[in-house]
Amino acid sequence: MGNGLLLIDEGTFFLTDKKGDVVVQGTDGLFIADVRHLATWTLLLNHQPLRLLTSRNLDDRSARIFGTLGGVDLRAGPSVTVIRDRRIGGGVAESLVLDNHSQVPQIIDVDFRAGSDWSDIFEIRDPPLEAEGIEDLIRDGRTLRLSFDLGGWSRMTEIVFSESFGGAGDTASFHVELDPKSRWRLGIDIASTVDGRRQLPTGPSSLANGRESSKPSVATFIERAPQLTTGNRLLEATYRQSLEDLACLRFSAPHDGNLRVPAAGLPWFMALFGRDSLITAYQALPFAPDLARSTLKALAHYQAAERNDFRDAEPGKILHELRRGKLASLGRVPHTPYYGSHDATPLWLILLDEYERWTGDTDLVNELREPAFAAIAWLEIHGDIDGDGYLDYETRSTQGLINHCWKDSRDSIVDTKGRIAKGPIATSEIQGYAFDARLRAARLCREVWGDEQRAAHLEGDAAALKRAFNEDFWVDSRGHFALALDGNKQQVDSLTSNTGHLLWSGIVATERAAEMSARLMSPDMCNGWGLRTLGAGETAYNPIGYHTGSVWPHDTGIAAEGMRRYGQRDPAARLLEALLSTAGYFEHRLPEVFAGFDRSDTGMPVEYPSASRPQAWAAGTPLLALRTMLNMDVADGQLHAEAWMTDVFGPVTLDGIIVRGRRAQAP
Repeated sequence: MGNGLLLIDEGTFFLTDKKGDVVVQGTDGLFIADVRHLATWTLLLNHQPLRLLTSRNLDDRSARIFGTLGGVDLRAGPSVTVIRDRRIGGGVAESLVLDNHSQVPQIIDVDFRAGSDWSDIFEIRDPPLEAEGIEDLIRDGRTLRLSFDLGGWSRMTEIVFSESFGGAGDTASFHVELDPKSRWRLGIDIASTVDGRRQLPTGPSSLANGRESSKPSVATFIERAPQLTTGNRLLEATYRQSLEDLACLRFSAPHDGNLRVPAAGLPWFMALFGRDSLITAYQALPFAPDLARSTLKALAHYQAAERNDFRDAEPGKILHELRRGKLASLGRVPHTPYYGSHDATPLWLILLDEYERWTGDTDLVNELREPAFAAIAWLEIHGDIDGDGYLDYETRSTQGLINHCWKDSRDSIVDTKGRIAKGPIATSEIQGYAFDARLRAARLCREVWGDEQRAAHLEGDAAALKRAFNEDFWVDSRGHFALALDGNKQQVDSLTSNTGHLLWSGIVATERAAEMSARLMSPDMCNGWGLRTLGAGETAYNPIGYHTGSVWPHDTGIAAEGMRRYGQRDPAARLLEALLSTAGYFEHRLPEVFAGFDRSDTGMPVEYPSASRPQAWAAGTPLLALRTMLNMDVADGQLHAEAWMTDVFGPVTLDGIIVRGRRAQAP
């Protein structure tokens, strides 16, 4: 993605090479609702590709490309220059401008070639053995119309040109005779039909001038966020980039266009997620509380009401992932939605409480009372397979994920000897979330819903869970908490970054907090840039293992916030200093994940081959880091903050934090 142009809006993205062309490769193309609508989109001038001069994004929704005719001698000064503008919003609006700078006429043949493979996003990684469906291409006046049908599931893309074209097949051809010192302009609208609804381009670049989007812009999102004042230029630029990424990753929930929720990340996860959306909304709460409101409501709408083994669903469970593509629509994958996430449900309860603390929006909390009670019931009944008090998971779906924790790759739950655990599996951090969720739900029961009996019950269960956890998960011989308990209730005893999540949840016994913070900062866990997911001394450690040695910025940020919870300022400061120093290497846009190589060996963070950028909870990490730096919380309806890390980051001020409908400043 770093070698091309990316436009993104409302869950739709268009990824091309620097010339603006798409020649099917990886995730290049125009993707809408999990399906590639354009797999070919190329421009030829006199039957040759554009000679690129320069190109860049103007913002997240638009790009501009400058070039000239292929085969010309640039030293002699090209006679014709080319400007190709593109904007995404609703659909895609593109324009092509040819300028003749010479004193003689120029004749230029312009060809646009278009095509689609109609690939589902899942098929990009795992291509089907045989092509299916009926594809059609119709040439109609000024329009190229591409369509696809498979068993009644259909999609269509229409490419409308401002002039009639010639050519044949998938190519729209224009014969341009440019007078001396003259200009020729071609406008193009790309409109797609999804679920029977035609999506048209909006904005000034569109052929239909005046058709504007009603959605708040990226600029508006940034303007509404708190203003950061700091002498640390790296922090300032990273904060700005994080806000931009969170703004452009928003899209309308499928069932309600008024709910703008964060997609998990580009290119693979441009959809509604449970865990990812919830953690992102939590990170951004003091900065953009409406993300939390929309996420809570959207996920409550899709909360499971019955057991469904194919989708790993049980009553009260919050979804893992909702897809709208070809395979989901035809029932070939369980993502309609899929519920294979054992942590999304407690995280939903955690966010609900945190949202009320910051906003005082008891109307929403009352509206979500029944979904909250259903989530609590899931914690107590369906989430605990064997009734031992721990949330444990095991997929029932033929196409389900093996692991239902945030480290959801197949080899992530591994012991110190490199053996992969067998289920049902109870990972440590999920128990921490369950503990925190019970205490937070108890507060809402007592202070908002007036249910003292339920509050006392939840607090009692939380206390019992904390006692049992600190005994059963503690690996005495190694001095840290186990990654998990396996199906035989044996400890999966490897050292992992999950301990940071335990600190964040508050389940760690107070007397062990300093020891755990120090353990996380030890050389086998902290590589000088952030926390490895798996300790370097473990048998299964791999610096480019997805969850077995790589570094995830959100994971490191949560650990620093967990250290703050226990008053561990110094390790939290050192950890954030290490993490945020990586931002400059990634153009201030933290990636989903990077390699776990030691800083002293590489001198720079090493990119992970397929990391998402932008990615939601990576974008949210600098926001949570600011909360950690400022020791910022809301208690009794008031903002509490202090200059907690000025010796590391210098003076930092946030002005305009939204606290219960009022603007406040921190520190």
